[in-house]
Amino acid sequence: MITAEYCSSLFLSTIELYHTSDDINTPCPVSNSSSIHDILIRKSWIDTIQWHLEDIIRRPGLDANKFIETKKRIDTSNQERTDLVEKIDDWFMEQFVDVILIEHPRLNTETPAWTIDRLSILMLKIFHMREQTQRLDATAEHLALCGLKYDILLSQKLDLSQSINSFISELFEGRAQMKLYKQMKMYNDPSTNPQLYLK
Repeated sequence: MITAEYCSSLFLSTIELYHTSDDINTPCPVSNSSSIHDILIRKSWIDTIQWHLEDIIRRPGLDANKFIETKKRIDTSNQERTDLVEKIDDWFMEQFVDVILIEHPRLNTETPAWTIDRLSILMLKIFHMREQTQRLDATAEHLALCGLKYDILLSQKLDLSQSINSFISELFEGRAQMKLYKQMKMYNDPSTNPQLYLK
């Protein structure tokens, strides 16, 4: 069974691997396989690169062409991220196919994959906030404030991990029900975005 601890450890090692080069053009280290291990790594890799793209696009004086290029890349990254979240949910659905539900099982507002998506982003926040607490060029006030934020993020990780583990356990026990609602992003679809079909 997938646990929050397994995911967070995998996410952290992926984030650390990315930062050995710290280059947004570094290719993902795993192939496009269907194993849940590789899918989770690819998810974290996309999140990590997008984190840095979001930093870049906020750079003062960024060249207009570079801004447009970066924004398009973020949009593409968002779609890839959504696709991978749905792959993770597809994997979970396969795990629960033989589970017998109790009468009136609980229905969660998020699927397992979207809760794991939140954990992936949280691990990025933790990694980068820890970096802020170790800056040699920052003021004591900055270091102290980031230290407080870092502690809050660690507490949030504990709470989120417990929630994820409980939810997955309930799904395996049939006490919770999983439903998939595929993301229907209209702006990426040439048939539903008026700016694309009203040419």
